Amino acid sequence: MYQAHILISGKVQNVCYRVSCKEYASSLGLKGWVRNLDNGSVEALAQGEKKIIDRFIEWCKKGPPSAKVEEVKITWQEANGPFNGFSVIK
Repeated sequence: MYQAHILISGKVQNVCYRVSCKEYASSLGLKGWVRNLDNGSVEALAQGEKKIIDRFIEWCKKGPPSAKVEEVKITWQEANGPFNGFSVIK
């Protein structure tokens, strides 16, 4: 199992990014979470097969229609514990 820590910046808050992200990740069968950061960006952690995470990352680069993604930073990590599905956290 692989894990990617993803930071998404741009116009990604107040555009349904987290909810759309959760729905897409769940549809792919990924586990993890997504949340807003105080600096206006969005942070996500995704666990699953590498090729599936790569598809998810491609989605993160666009986001929902009202988002304007400027940058996506990915850090690959060792998977650190099980998650129960994919959720929006605070």
